[in-house]
Amino acid sequence: MSASPAQLPSAARRRAWLAAGIATAVTATVFLMTATAQAATLFSDDFNDGNANGWSKSGGSWSVVTDGSPVYQQSSTGSDAKAQAGSAWGNQSVQARVKPLAFSSGTGRFTGIIGRGQSMTNYYYLVLTNSQVLLGRRNSGGYTTLASAAASVSTGTWYTLRFEAFGSALRGYLNGTLVASATDSAFATGKVGLTTYFSSASFDDVVVTDTPGPGPSISPPVTQTPPQSPSPTPSVSPSPSPTPTGTPTPPQPGQADGFAGVNAWGQNGTSGGAGGATVTVNTTAAFLSAIAQPSPLIIQVSGMISLPGPMHDVTSNKTIVGLGANSGLTGGGLNVGLPIDDDILSPPANAVRNVIIRNISITNCPDDCINVMMFSHHIWIDHNDLSNQFDGALDVKRGSSYVTISWNRFHNSDKNSLLGHDDSNGAQDIGRLKVSYHHNFFDGSIQRNPRVRFGEPVHIYNNYFLHITGYGVASQMNAGVLVEGNYFDDVEKPTRNDVGGTAGRIVARNNINVNTEDPIVTSGSVEEASNYYSYTLDNAASIPATVAAGAGVGKI
Repeated sequence: MSASPAQLPSAARRRAWLAAGIATAVTATVFLMTATAQAATLFSDDFNDGNANGWSKSGGSWSVVTDGSPVYQQSSTGSDAKAQAGSAWGNQSVQARVKPLAFSSGTGRFTGIIGRGQSMTNYYYLVLTNSQVLLGRRNSGGYTTLASAAASVSTGTWYTLRFEAFGSALRGYLNGTLVASATDSAFATGKVGLTTYFSSASFDDVVVTDTPGPGPSISPPVTQTPPQSPSPTPSVSPSPSPTPTGTPTPPQPGQADGFAGVNAWGQNGTSGGAGGATVTVNTTAAFLSAIAQPSPLIIQVSGMISLPGPMHDVTSNKTIVGLGANSGLTGGGLNVGLPIDDDILSPPANAVRNVIIRNISITNCPDDCINVMMFSHHIWIDHNDLSNQFDGALDVKRGSSYVTISWNRFHNSDKNSLLGHDDSNGAQDIGRLKVSYHHNFFDGSIQRNPRVRFGEPVHIYNNYFLHITGYGVASQMNAGVLVEGNYFDDVEKPTRNDVGGTAGRIVARNNINVNTEDPIVTSGSVEEASNYYSYTLDNAASIPATVAAGAGVGKI
């Protein structure tokens, strides 16, 4: 037997009313169009088709059952169970009706929704316990509560949960009321999902939009039967105003800025070897010994040191800084990262972090001058001179993030800088590769300045591109690149998204492009870097003089 409109969940009920009363529902239709125009629906599922196609599951016993109408139910109270769906969305508002059915004995039992899911063990969550609403982060299996609120939760009762993630601002709503908010930037994109932890629950009316606010009105079923010729006028109450995230504090002079200055992944900014001993090295053996030390260390490089090729590992909590304008490395480069492991899909606890490389020349490298990889984070590469390498001058890849590349000079370089090494590496890279490039001098470097895959936002600002015969910035594989305040002079293809693979997104503003017939290509929208850190944009007209005078070695 078909359900009556009064028995259907709200989204299906509205469709039934409109189908029954088209002639008299014009006003309601116009209202609904107006109310939802502000939000693009990314995903929805009311399970009325009787299946859960598109949902991937882990743990528990999931099935579509009838609870007045079809719902998605997890019936086991003996496991950690999740179901996820969708794509790698960034800004997202995920809302669902949730009915806790039972909590097993013990503490920490909950049920709720997931946002920005990287995997089945890495995501944000908004959940109900028997006495609280918890907003938190699960990272590699560990749970961190970011905010909480008391709540009276009864089994067998429907609740509407909405989790919002916009930039680093996270908000949790219970039945339309803001109850929890926090700031966190561990995950920038990801899927949505449903979760129970040693509990059982039913879920219905899952809706994901790309803007905060009321979105579609989702309420528990009502018992009032509409008239035969209905003309319902929905009442949509605005959500509470989003909680301001505040303006990030700018770094002090001589401190890491951009993404390297962000508090994320358990690391607040980049301080390198601060707090450790200071050593001065001028031989190959002394240098290689110093960068391998497990403790924090400030390593002063005196003169040019010859290294055997190709690259040499740098451990966490290191500052490598050249003395004067004539110090550096030749014959070999630096690797900042763990060995390659394609099976690692989220940042491991032993990932290399907190490394500063400043004021050194690196040249004549048989591979990369500097390679950052395997979820390395909080890396500041500043005021260096990189040239004459066989592969990349400075590559960032394999899930690395929170990196700032500033005031460097790149020259005598072909495949200059990759950000994301391969089209097939989305599992490690999506939601990561957050890198700032500012005040660099791309001095005749032919291509990949940089070539970006997957990362968002990648912030490329106030750089000087001169005599580039290949291309400047490339955005591929749905990367989101913000290009602003740069000066392009005699650059073939200043920006592009057709190098290969899926096109990426580019937002460009306040740039100057001269001595070329090629335009600055733009496409789509990109998350703002200002969601993560504050910065001051220099006038693009001043960039040639400012960067040519200030980039490279001997300038700090």
